[in-house]
Amino acid sequence: MRITRTLTTALLMLGLAAAPALAAGAPTEAGTSFRTATEIEQGQEATASGSAGDYLYWSFPADAGQRPTVKATVKLPETHAAETWQVDVYDGLRRRQACQYGAQTRTAAADAASVELTCVMRTVRAWSEPWAGDPLPGTYYLRLTVVNLATGDLGLPVDASVRVDSQDIGGAAAVDGSLAEPLVPGVAMKSEAEDSAADSAVLSSIDPNDGWSSGWWSDRWVWTAVGGVLAALAGIGGYALTRGPGRPPGV
Repeated sequence: MRITRTLTTALLMLGLAAAPALAAGAPTEAGTSFRTATEIEQGQEATASGSAGDYLYWSFPADAGQRPTVKATVKLPETHAAETWQVDVYDGLRRRQACQYGAQTRTAAADAASVELTCVMRTVRAWSEPWAGDPLPGTYYLRLTVVNLATGDLGLPVDASVRVDSQDIGGAAAVDGSLAEPLVPGVAMKSEAEDSAADSAVLSSIDPNDGWSSGWWSDRWVWTAVGGVLAALAGIGGYALTRGPGRPPGV
């Protein structure tokens, strides 16, 4: 009986000690820029307090085959005029990603208690052409702000909560190819200005398996050589045809 009571007490104390740690796992503040964005995990609800007119930033990871859904809720003060809120998503290169569907921008009526926003992103692809702008594996930024606000409501306190969940699309979004490195902030092209570029979010250096085609030896040199030989043979053949059989002997 004494051993059972001791074990029960120890488990209870362990649970009480673990509860604050679990509660502290969810972020309770947001950044004010890309560089200070608060990191959150998918499936984790983050909260923050701010003022109407502030830019609130979070960041989260997304991998190939995932279709992230961003949800944001803003609790408004008891008295306020109509105001419009918007949630935007940017990739590791700070390119704005379009929402496939969802209420990305929504207007809260005067004195409404809250406003809810949703952005369902396109499926993250393993590889894409640079000009395509498709979502790629790496870090994504979530920005929440008001885009239409009465002057008298500027600076009023608001509370925000955000959550990111993903649907695993898997093979349906598979493509031929993959990135050498995910799009994450701080991964810069190797150069003399590497230190100054350390804070920028750019794609890391990727080399093709067979090297860059701009090297001194590539397929274009082979075709150039073959073309030169063919041109020389064509010249010799043309000269022989235009010259004719030549003069007969003794003439």
